[in-house]
Amino acid sequence: MTRLRGRSPVGPVRAAESSPGPPAQVPAPTPGPAEPPRAAADLRAAAAGPLAQRVSPKYLEEHCVLPLAVARSGELVVAAGAPLDPTVIDELCWTFERRVRLVEAPAAEIHAAILSAQSQAAPEVQASDLRGSDLVVLADEAETIDDLRALANQAPVIKLVNVLILEALRARASDIHLEAGADGLRVRYRIDGVLREISHPPRQYQAAVISRVKIMAGLNIAERRLAQDGRIRLRLSDRELDVRVSITPSLHGESVVLRILDRGAGVRDLAELGMPNRLLEDFQQLIRQPHGIILVTGPTGSGKTTTLYGALDRLNQPGVKIVTVEDPVEYQVAGTTQIPVNPKIGLTFAAALRSILRHDPDLIMVGEMRDRETAEIAIQAALTGHLVFSTLHTNDAPSGVTRMVDMGIEPYLVAATVLGILGQRLVRVVCYSCAEDFQPPPDVVTHAAAGQPDIPKPRFRRGKGCDACSGTGYRGRTGLYELMRMSEEQRALVVKRAPLAEVRALAQAQGMAPLRAAGWAKACAGITTLEEVLRVTRDEVLG
Repeated sequence: MTRLRGRSPVGPVRAAESSPGPPAQVPAPTPGPAEPPRAAADLRAAAAGPLAQRVSPKYLEEHCVLPLAVARSGELVVAAGAPLDPTVIDELCWTFERRVRLVEAPAAEIHAAILSAQSQAAPEVQASDLRGSDLVVLADEAETIDDLRALANQAPVIKLVNVLILEALRARASDIHLEAGADGLRVRYRIDGVLREISHPPRQYQAAVISRVKIMAGLNIAERRLAQDGRIRLRLSDRELDVRVSITPSLHGESVVLRILDRGAGVRDLAELGMPNRLLEDFQQLIRQPHGIILVTGPTGSGKTTTLYGALDRLNQPGVKIVTVEDPVEYQVAGTTQIPVNPKIGLTFAAALRSILRHDPDLIMVGEMRDRETAEIAIQAALTGHLVFSTLHTNDAPSGVTRMVDMGIEPYLVAATVLGILGQRLVRVVCYSCAEDFQPPPDVVTHAAAGQPDIPKPRFRRGKGCDACSGTGYRGRTGLYELMRMSEEQRALVVKRAPLAEVRALAQAQGMAPLRAAGWAKACAGITTLEEVLRVTRDEVLG
C-alpha cells in the first residue's frame, strides 16, 4: 500500500469509509480554473456534509480547505482560501481517490464554516412537545469574565480573528465591520470606499470574537453596555499597522469597527491625487502663503488628511518648523513634530494647540476643527503670523465658512484669516485590467450632464470584472476637488452673514468648478463611471 506523503489529512479516514488501498493509478492532482467565491450558506452546508466529515477539522483549518462536492466529471471540488502546497492536493487526491479541482473562497468564510460545523456536531436538547410548563423566560446571555477570556484565547478563535485582519489587508480594505445580528456576526470590509460582505461567523462565536478584539486592543472585556475605543499595533513582515478599534452596544450584542492605518505607507505627492492642473497650481500658490488658514472639507474617509500631508510634504524643508496635532497620527513624516491627542489625560486639540504656539512653529496642522475652542486658537495662530492647515466635515467648500460661523467664530475673524477652502470626494477608478468602452443609459448621462460644460467626444468606460478587481470593475480611487479662494467679494459676503447659496454662487462665478463638474470631466475621460460620480456628488442635485 502506497503511503501518503506528509501528515494524513483524515486523522485517520474513518474505518467504515476507508478503502483497502488506493487504486492502481490516481490521476495527477492539478488545480482547475478558479471560480467565483462560494456563498456562506454553501460553505456551511459543505462543512457539515459527508465529504468534509471524512477529513479531520484540524487538517481543514490548518490548510484552509473545504471539500464541497463531486462534479459530474468525477472531480472533487475543493474550496481553498490560499494557494495550496502540491503535497496537500496530493493527499486529498489519495484520500478521496479522485482528481481535485480547486475553487477560490474567502479564507475567513472557510474558517467560519468549519467552526460552525464543529459547534453543530454537539448534541442539542430539543423539546419533545409543547406544554405550558415548557415556556421559560430566557435571561440575557451572561458569560463571566473568565469564560470570555477563555473563549477569546481558544486557538480557532485567535486564528479566525487573525485571518479576518490578514484578508482585509490582502483586499486593501480600510475598515473591518463586525456587526452583531440575530443570527450572529456579519463581517464586512470597506474596500475603495464601499462596504462588501465577507462572511458570517456563527452566533456562538460572537462573544469570543468580540472579546478577542477587546483583548488585542487592551479594552475591558466585561463591559458590554458602554461604547469603548482602543488601538491595536500590529507588525506584518516589515509593515507596521495601527488598527483603531471602536466598539458600541447594539440590540443583538456589540458591534465593532476596525480602521486600518498602515504606518509604513508613504505620503502621496499632490500631483498623484487627481487634481486638475489649474486647481493644483492654485492650491500650491495658497499653501505657500506666509500666514492664514487653509481648510480641506469633506465627509469621513474622503482623503482630507492625505491631501494635507501632500501639502506638508511640499513645504517640509530644513528652514520650516512644522508641528501637527492629530487623532491619530496617520502618517509618520521625518522632519516634523507630530502630536497625537489623548483626551483621557486632557491632551485635546485645543490643549495641544496652546502648547504648540510656544514651540515657535512656522506651519501648524490641526487634524480637525471639532469645536469653538480649537477654531479660536487656530484663528489666533493665523493672526499672529502662522500658517494653519485643518479639516472640517462639510458637504462642499463654500459650507466651510458657514460652518465656522456656526461654531461661534465671529464672521470678521473668518474673513480675515481663511485663505481658501478645498472640498473633495473620492471616486472609484475603473479597473485597468478589464476596462472596456461602453455607452451609459441616456437617463444617466442626462442626469450627470445637467448644468455641466459640453465635453466633445466623451469616452465612457467601465470594468467588466476580473480577478484584479474581485469582480467589481473598480480598483483604486482618485479625488474630485473644488477650490474656493477667498476674494475680497467673498470676505464681504462672510462679514455680512450672507446665505450659503450666495457664497456658493459667487464662488462659481469667480471660477470654482463644483464637485459634480470635476466628476463629469473624469467620467468623460474614462477614469471613473457616471454611476460613481452620481453616488458621491448626489447632494449637489438638491443645490
